[in-house]
Amino acid sequence: MKNIRLRDLPSFIRTTNPAEFMLEFVVHETERARTKKPSAIILNTFDALEHDVLAALSAILPPVYSIGSLSLLSHNQITDPALKSISSSLWKEETECLRWLDAKQPNSVLYVNFGSITVMTNSQLVEFAWGLANSRKPFLWVIRPDLVAGETAMLPPEFVAETGNMAGFLTHNGWNSTLESICSGVPMICWPFFAEQQTNCKFACDEWGVGMEIDSDVKRDEVEGLVRELMEGGKGEEMRRRAAEWKTMAVEATTAPSGSSVANLDKLVQALLLSPCQ
Repeated sequence: MKNIRLRDLPSFIRTTNPAEFMLEFVVHETERARTKKPSAIILNTFDALEHDVLAALSAILPPVYSIGSLSLLSHNQITDPALKSISSSLWKEETECLRWLDAKQPNSVLYVNFGSITVMTNSQLVEFAWGLANSRKPFLWVIRPDLVAGETAMLPPEFVAETGNMAGFLTHNGWNSTLESICSGVPMICWPFFAEQQTNCKFACDEWGVGMEIDSDVKRDEVEGLVRELMEGGKGEEMRRRAAEWKTMAVEATTAPSGSSVANLDKLVQALLLSPCQ
């Protein structure tokens, strides 16, 4: 991993204490994977996106199969409508927003979602809210009731009254969200929280050229500025160009017969299910 900084390492190993529980766990599991010789290590990514990391893993671990993105792979390879309708989400889908989205111009709405685990303070919620509102760009924000730590997430009463009909992806950089954004050709504004999200943010911003990071101590002026830059600035335009390139590569990886993820899935099935037992 080139040019990685301490702050970019996953939070559970970002420590100077060699006896830290999570660090010991990660080291133990990695060593077990190296010595116990499991049949395969399966990753939801694609070769072009993380070529160097996958090559490094393959050099020290058993067969590594990158078969992502799983959503694109299933969309491109599964033809049975009943199977296509199966979802891995545990959340009930909200469809009422689709009519509002359908009324907007293509590529004009900022999607804001911090995932199912990330929490923030009420002050951070308010700063995000006013930063988005002040950008005067349309946005769709998914707000969980437990988004604010220890409280019910509530926007200021005056927020709805004063913002009206407002105007990428503002994300916590969980891997699923990051990969889905890349595969959809959508650039990101990144606010990583914990786990590997800082690492994903680093790669999105510096390696893949599709992200801009918000400071952890979020302020409304910074949110407003980054939203405007993403939606109408020169850097945002370059990010959209890069995102479109990654989307093309993601689609190619999951398209038969020559896509890398399709080929890796075929190899995986052959190795685990069709080869004679050793």
